[in-house]
Amino acid sequence: RKHPLEIPPPSEEDWLKENEEDFFLQDPDRKRDALPQPFRMINKLVMLVFENAMEIIERREMLREAQKLKVQPAKCFPTAEFQVTGRANCLAVSGKYVFVGLSVGLYAFKVSDCKEVCAWDAVKTEICAIHALDLGSERHILLAVDEMGLVWLFCFHKESFLLIKILNEMEDISKRSTCVEVVLSPGGDYAGVLLQGNTKAWLEIYRLPKDSWLKETEQNPGAAAGLACRERRTSWTSAADIFLLQESPLSANKADAKLSLPVLLLKVKPPKPITGSSFKSPVDALKKVDDGSMLGLGYNHLIKDSQWEQQEAIFCSTYREYLEAEGERESKEEIPRRATSHFLLPSRILQVGPEMKVQPDVAAGISVHWDGSHNLCLYLLNRPLKEKLDSDPKPDVVWPCAAPIACSAVSSCSRYLALACEDATITIWDKHLGYPLSVTAILEERLIRSIHFL
Repeated sequence: RKHPLEIPPPSEEDWLKENEEDFFLQDPDRKRDALPQPFRMINKLVMLVFENAMEIIERREMLREAQKLKVQPAKCFPTAEFQVTGRANCLAVSGKYVFVGLSVGLYAFKVSDCKEVCAWDAVKTEICAIHALDLGSERHILLAVDEMGLVWLFCFHKESFLLIKILNEMEDISKRSTCVEVVLSPGGDYAGVLLQGNTKAWLEIYRLPKDSWLKETEQNPGAAAGLACRERRTSWTSAADIFLLQESPLSANKADAKLSLPVLLLKVKPPKPITGSSFKSPVDALKKVDDGSMLGLGYNHLIKDSQWEQQEAIFCSTYREYLEAEGERESKEEIPRRATSHFLLPSRILQVGPEMKVQPDVAAGISVHWDGSHNLCLYLLNRPLKEKLDSDPKPDVVWPCAAPIACSAVSSCSRYLALACEDATITIWDKHLGYPLSVTAILEERLIRSIHFL
């Protein structure tokens, strides 16, 4: 080397420019500098929107994956369709028949092929509710409620309807009561009808003579065939699988067959409110009290009319708001009360006398509880018929509850009874043993409207 190694002086080309002084703080992937305001704020908002959208998409994908892991219920599609005359309001299945209540009457169809077998439309009344039960020997009992609240009792035998009786028919329309609910006992031995008048409600229990109906229909089979039915021709459309029912010009003939009428067994009314005492007047109550805290009994007191008016004015001015609320309550008519009833098979809680025969599959009693009542009342059905019906029968067994009963249910085997009270407490009773199995209180105070056994 001719001369020593020296560091060359910096040249002007190597000098850092003003905009490159913070190059080590910048992202190398960004080829451009940061956006100026307000574009940076807009950029942040757009990125935030995209991030939130991605979170929502991921959450929905997770829910979709979790839904796929669950067992999917099988989808059932109708195998056939049929059209009827009028509007279908209700239906009931009994044995191999389906009974449909329409706006023009009552119709019966076969379950196997959905073909119409009989129609009852002589009165052209709208059926709103149907309860049907198979009695065996190709006989079915039907309770139909029409739009006017009348209860029609039918016997269906050999694909024809036979009208037995209208249970709540009255000649005077002003005294007619409407049906609120209908209950049939297991086996069809009894029927309960909850009726409602203008200012009151009551429950009627009927004994159905189904054994007599069996004998009467066997002895007179021809009369049962000429019932108030109308045959219809059924046309089949194979392409669309639709049954079209066309009315036949045949006229409906009223049946001359007569069956035994049901017998009114009980007429249960709402319980009367519990009063503090049985005294008829305050004077009677004062006579029973002798503690020296009163002067006289009110016989020889002289009070002027002006004193009564002044006292009444003071009382009305002091308790005006309470009197207005009480006046509105008194002005309204008494609201009819609703009852829930269940037919019960024989058990230990229904103590039947030794002189009465009890069958294990025939209802021995009925449980009734009214809205707002704490008591579950049990009435025995195996009682002798009286010439004069008891207007206010007393319950044979009373179960008091801590709170008003909201709803109740009976298991299919008729052994277990569930009571749900307004304090959100559910009690399961074993009727055969006569003691509660479990008591469940819902933590959150909620009103239980219905309860069912699965």
